[in-house]
Amino acid sequence: MRPARTTADPGLLSLFEASAQNVEDTARLLHALLADYPDHAGLATDILRCEHDGDRLAHDIKAQLARYGTGGALEPADVHALADALDDIVDHAEEAADQLSLYAVEAPIDAALRMTEILLRCASEVAGALRDLTVGADLGHHLDAIHELEHTGDQVMRAAVAALFVEGIDPMTVIRWKAIFETLEAAVDDCERVADVLEGIVLKAGRRARAVR
Repeated sequence: MRPARTTADPGLLSLFEASAQNVEDTARLLHALLADYPDHAGLATDILRCEHDGDRLAHDIKAQLARYGTGGALEPADVHALADALDDIVDHAEEAADQLSLYAVEAPIDAALRMTEILLRCASEVAGALRDLTVGADLGHHLDAIHELEHTGDQVMRAAVAALFVEGIDPMTVIRWKAIFETLEAAVDDCERVADVLEGIVLKAGRRARAVR
């Protein structure tokens, strides 16, 4: 899945790269938070800062689009969809971090840490895909990896929720962890939304390249 070399506005592309890097940074912080919770509970503040950065970057992307357009390589609808999907990853990651405190979680469980590992791997692929989009490199391996990781995340999430109900855990604990797992799954699903948008961008770029030959 090799796109034609992009001619989109470089300022827009650099903002997308920054947004994707923010996604990866957020996922790394969330994984570190879960790995040593509650000892590293203070990382939630850093994650909240990333969430604010994500909002700013999404706004800047849309402002750049309104001011200068895309340079012809990207459609405005794709720019909005990609900016929103990247922002949603960070929003859900921050929500999961907040839920740990809100629900007075005393210690993480293995499945939750596994979900943050999957999210971090997805986020790394997202960041790599946006870097490669900028230079017109092949995105296929990044997008395939994201889809596979999303499938794995679904399996981990279903097994984790089922385990909560069969292990005789206090019902309120079940409710709280189920909510956290659903939020983590939403963040992984957002990564797949990014992959879906990028696949569309690549396909459109390929059609345009064939049309001018």
